[in-house]
Amino acid sequence: MNSIANLIDTMEYGPAPESDDIVRTWLAENKAGFGHFIGGAFTRPGKTFEVISPATGETIAHVTQGTADDVDAAVKAARSAQGEWAALSGHERARWLYALARRIQQHARFLAVLESIDNGKPIREARDIDVPLVARHFYHHAGWAELVETEFPDAKPVGVCGQIIPWNFPLLMLAWKIAPALAAGNSVVLKPAEYTPLTALAFAKICDEIGLPKGVVNIVTGDGVTGEAIVNHGDIDKLAFTGSTEVGRLIRRASAGTGKKLTLELGGKSPFIVFADADLDAAVEGVVDAIWFNQGQVCCAGARILVAEAVADRFGALLRERMKHLRVGDPLDKSTDVGAIVHPVQLARIRELMDKGVSEGAQLHQGDAPDGCFYPPTLATGVEPASTLATEEIFGPVATLTTFRTPTDAVALANNTRYGLAASIWSENVNLCLGVAAEIKAGVVWINCTNVFDAGAGFGGYRESGFGREGGREGMHAYLAMPAPKAPKADDAPAPIPPAPGLGGAVVGIDRTAKLYVGGKQKRPDGGYSYPVTSAKGEALGLAGHGNRKDIRDAVEAAHKATGWGAATGHNRAQVLYYVAENLAARADEFASRLKSFGQSASKANREVETAIQRCFWYAAQADKFDGAVHQTKSAHVTLAMHEPLGVMGIACPTAFPLLGFVSLVLPAIAMGNRVVAIPSQTHPLAATDLYQVFDTSDVPGGVVNIVTGERDELVKTLADHDGVDGLWYFGSNAGIAMAEERSAGNLKQTWCENGAARDWTGPDGFGRQFLHRATQVKNIWVPYGE
Repeated sequence: MNSIANLIDTMEYGPAPESDDIVRTWLAENKAGFGHFIGGAFTRPGKTFEVISPATGETIAHVTQGTADDVDAAVKAARSAQGEWAALSGHERARWLYALARRIQQHARFLAVLESIDNGKPIREARDIDVPLVARHFYHHAGWAELVETEFPDAKPVGVCGQIIPWNFPLLMLAWKIAPALAAGNSVVLKPAEYTPLTALAFAKICDEIGLPKGVVNIVTGDGVTGEAIVNHGDIDKLAFTGSTEVGRLIRRASAGTGKKLTLELGGKSPFIVFADADLDAAVEGVVDAIWFNQGQVCCAGARILVAEAVADRFGALLRERMKHLRVGDPLDKSTDVGAIVHPVQLARIRELMDKGVSEGAQLHQGDAPDGCFYPPTLATGVEPASTLATEEIFGPVATLTTFRTPTDAVALANNTRYGLAASIWSENVNLCLGVAAEIKAGVVWINCTNVFDAGAGFGGYRESGFGREGGREGMHAYLAMPAPKAPKADDAPAPIPPAPGLGGAVVGIDRTAKLYVGGKQKRPDGGYSYPVTSAKGEALGLAGHGNRKDIRDAVEAAHKATGWGAATGHNRAQVLYYVAENLAARADEFASRLKSFGQSASKANREVETAIQRCFWYAAQADKFDGAVHQTKSAHVTLAMHEPLGVMGIACPTAFPLLGFVSLVLPAIAMGNRVVAIPSQTHPLAATDLYQVFDTSDVPGGVVNIVTGERDELVKTLADHDGVDGLWYFGSNAGIAMAEERSAGNLKQTWCENGAARDWTGPDGFGRQFLHRATQVKNIWVPYGE
């Protein structure tokens, strides 16, 4: 035992254990095993599996393996309860959420110790970060429940939500999922991770204690088989998943065409950028929070440290010295910095990836770790940007260090990843930080801080880090359904286009073949073929280019080159859209004549053209007014929620309303700064191809709008498969919806798919802020202030 005098000299920590007596007593009371929580009551344990404490390797509980029948029972209970829960006033739901928040605070110490034993994370983190944030989420969403009727006046609950959460933040992820779902009026069926189900079961007990209406919250434990049963259940209206990108792809494919709402919060490989003028000591502490917090088992962990070459040696020395003082060991010791890896399977994966990294030339700088399910804090140097350690999500306490010379280099390295969850930027120059933050492709950017979270700000990613947001106003959107039109009949896919050109009849006047429009220029289709466009009576009207995969690829490439459009101000984009309206109005008679040639009456044709002009004005007006927000989060922080364009979008237009359907989809996309590859109405594409000259004379930069005519669903396949496409809107057949959503899983692009016959494009359904929401994604930038 160290004397007080020795401790003053050595500054060593003594043992500071947190008592686990109360948790052990609770576990002993349930030694026969835990059942599910369904319909407001715990079921009798069925076939169970072991829950192991990662720090000790001991079996601490037995939990029931959920079956398809268990999931079905939970969904039925949720469905039975959802209508009455949604019928409560927002104020009544707010009182229930408030009661949950209060009871979580009352059980805070118990929940923190249980989380630490079950997950292996240090008690300091569970006690000071996780559990307080859990309570914060329920308080925050009690507020949303109170306000939902006025803040989202047209929205309705989605219905029954199936939620699958990971093992790294078991209780916090539960709060992120359940709190907004309940606030919006939904009921839930939640599956906790197989490794860490105990705090979810403790939460179920809290729901029982406060008397939450039966069936509103249902907890079903189990492994991936149980999760699969939730994903595939036909009576679930929304799926919310946090976990690996690989599993996220499977869920996207499994849910394709079902109509289920979907949010995915997936993997990450986040950059931690240190500029030469940064406070290096503060940045070193930032690394500790970025990668060694929760043993690096954090989806947004700052695993890729990018350091300015001028200070790299000094920064590396400071960081290696700091690593020597990290304490790895017993999670229940209040002095522990790094706890246990969640499971031996995860530890084996970390070791496998590290061995591969070493074989590729990485040098490892490591601290100490005890025997068992522990891995030492590790810094890897000599890592190439394309190497395994720089590209794969390790999900352990491992960071790589790479140098850069200029801010441009830093941004290029930061974005050199298929993920886009978070980033951290360190510099005393706030202008530099904000400039770089705008260029980083990530949903969350921290400036001179890292891993800062609050229920008042949305969290979620770009690209293969998933889509949707959790927390804040954006997170509430994910659990609400806006009124959607119902299709009176299915929009059947148009007949396949014959492989050879031909009009099938004489063309009156000069024969004109409409070419494709790529990069601001008219071009012949790659295959050299055209197809006939006819009137409703079968009369030949002309030829349209029969585009193919190569044409789509060329159009996507042209769209990627038009990067200046997204960087332009909203005012500049508005000026261009007003100019489009002006030129369209000047040729209104010509466009009306085209529509009449398709078989429309004069009044309908004139109305469609006039409405298209109005849409140009409306989206021009919105171009500089669809603003972000400053969120109320932590003190001494400005949290900026910025709307950003998706990037390059594919748009498949409906068959009907060949001019207005095209304008109503393309304009909101480009008003928000996107570049588009549009497929116009397959049967009547000439109304869209007539717009080429309008775009040419309206200062629309080349590549902002690209138009490829041809067989809609064949062209959509290429758009859905293309990794260079960031978003896909499809308005067509039910079979096409399933195809588009399933094939979009490759790079997890955001999709909006609807039956093409559902909307009346001439009325309120044909435009609005929901189109702007769909065309943007929210980036939250955290800026601390003060000394």
